[in-house]
Amino acid sequence: MPDAKSLRQVAHSRAPLSTWVGIVLLFALFGVIVLAVIGPAPRGSTYEETRAKKRMENLKTVRDEAAKALATYGWIDKNKGIAHIPIDRAMELAVADLAQKKPAPAGPIPTPEPQAAAAPASPAPAASPQTSPAQPAAPPPAQAPVSSSPPASQPAPGTTSPVPGKTP
Repeated sequence: MPDAKSLRQVAHSRAPLSTWVGIVLLFALFGVIVLAVIGPAPRGSTYEETRAKKRMENLKTVRDEAAKALATYGWIDKNKGIAHIPIDRAMELAVADLAQKKPAPAGPIPTPEPQAAAAPASPAPAASPQTSPAQPAAPPPAQAPVSSSPPASQPAPGTTSPVPGKTP
């Protein structure tokens, strides 16, 4: 009769072999299941085509709504009395309103006076090729001064001008 200890050694030595065989069979079974599920599926790009069709439908809907809003009358906020009108009519009204207004003459553009005593707004680099640390930067040449009296058509500085298009 074989010893019980020797039987255990034989059983333990065969257990890893049967474990490996079982694991390999499980992987093979999993592979067969995956091939059965995925194999007959079509390989086309139907998902992307479906998404593209949805995007095109959404874009068409948005463009139709925008065209409708630009071509019709409607309320934006009825409580506040704000409405929208067709864009063609709005352009006609704007052209008619601008045709009634007389263009205002443009006055001279004032130039800023140079400020020699003021410090520069941004720090200059330590070693720039134009100036050396020993030589101070020369102020920019002064431009010809513009007449200090404002033209008759413009209000004096510090006063508010009336809103264009509104008459008192």
